[in-house]
Amino acid sequence: MNRTKGDEEEYWNSSKFKAFTFDDEDDELSQLKESKRAVNSLRDFVDDDDDDDLERVSWSGEPVGSISWSIKETAGNSGSSHEGREQLKNRNSFSYAQLPKPTSTYSLSSFFRGRTRPGSFQSLSDALSDTPAKSYAPELGRPKGEYRDYSNEWSPSDTVRRLRKGKVCSLERFRSLQDKLQLLEEAVSMHDGNVITAVLIFLKRTLSKEILFRELEVRQIALRHFIHFLKEIGDQKLLLELFRFLDRTEELALTHYREHLNIQDPEKRKEFLKTCIGLPFSAEDSAHIQDHYTLLERQIIIEANDRHLESAGQTEIFRKHPRKASILNMPLVTTLFYSCFYHYMEAEGTFSSPINLKKTFKIPDKQYVLTALAARAKLRAWHDVDALFTTKNWLGYTKKRAPIGFHRVVEILHKNSAPVQILQEYVNLVEDVDTKLNLATKFKCHDVVIDTCRDLKDRQQLLAYRSKVDKGSAEEEKIDTILSSSQIRWKN
Repeated sequence: MNRTKGDEEEYWNSSKFKAFTFDDEDDELSQLKESKRAVNSLRDFVDDDDDDDLERVSWSGEPVGSISWSIKETAGNSGSSHEGREQLKNRNSFSYAQLPKPTSTYSLSSFFRGRTRPGSFQSLSDALSDTPAKSYAPELGRPKGEYRDYSNEWSPSDTVRRLRKGKVCSLERFRSLQDKLQLLEEAVSMHDGNVITAVLIFLKRTLSKEILFRELEVRQIALRHFIHFLKEIGDQKLLLELFRFLDRTEELALTHYREHLNIQDPEKRKEFLKTCIGLPFSAEDSAHIQDHYTLLERQIIIEANDRHLESAGQTEIFRKHPRKASILNMPLVTTLFYSCFYHYMEAEGTFSSPINLKKTFKIPDKQYVLTALAARAKLRAWHDVDALFTTKNWLGYTKKRAPIGFHRVVEILHKNSAPVQILQEYVNLVEDVDTKLNLATKFKCHDVVIDTCRDLKDRQQLLAYRSKVDKGSAEEEKIDTILSSSQIRWKN
């Protein structure tokens, strides 16, 4: 088939197939690949988030992450100049300064999200699925205020304010002693205990003890916080060293004395307390330390003896009322109650005698009577209760006397379920009439109420109380007899 030269040119130009050329300007796929290589070559600039102080810019001079940069990057124009495409061909002479703007009809933001512009035929991932190279998406720059949260540019005042707001803030950048002390002064001026404590913990970790103690000595507010902190965490060793440096002998002794709380063995605790007796306490505290040592020594002896008696089973009090706990390390009042409960009748010469404890530790009469009354009333030993309040004068006459007041005696007896006869006896010993009537009415001591109203010649109150007793009872008959008596001149 013969064709003219003009026909052949028309045939090749009108064909849907095109011949291969190295400089095909309409090869869109090559443009996409060039764009991808250009983006990947910039990944070191895009992904470097660690250097917060450098402001990244593109080859056009626009800051990376700015709005104008994003618009220019996503607004690629397919009608770019031919010179730009010619530069892309020269890969061997490629440099960042010579990199042209992409000319593809795909936007970079669409590439990284895996979407194409409306009307385009495929995405970048589809077009370049056979390319093993990894693409990196440029992130928009964060505000500089966010980068500063992790920077080391905070001044001591800024750091303290951030700590007060509860934000994470590293103190490691404060390396010199001057910076650390300035940080402490800023924390103290903020008047926030938590911030002061946080700074003190940092100083405790980074300063020697001698320097730390020396600087805290002239900063009393920080010193008080530091002492409280050491007490809370139980760092007795460092606390002792601090008091020794400050020459606070009494506080040093008290801190050393508190260490006995960590000793569980009674014998070892007793020996430790013995070493505390010679420490420089005040006169009053020295007496307490001596009493503590003596009390523990007595408790060890009493505990060993009572454990033996209880295990033997030959003592009635231990059979009827077995011990519920050990007496070791108990307070003085508890020890006195124990002694009044189990050893009330023992001679004064024994360590477990209540009278011996009272004299040895100079227990006041009110405390002794109150404790002994509670112990004997619990055992319902009413004879011992009566003897506890009975005294004799120099003429030999007996009289009941209660240092704690008979109104409290009545309440303790009622709490321990004392009989009405016992209650009435002690209610009658209450001197104040109103208090006596109130107690007698509260605990249903009818005879005391009736006799008191008769002595007061208060007919109306007696009539009112008549309605509270049982009908036909002996109390009602007694009230009727008194009301009908002609020998009483009633006030109303």
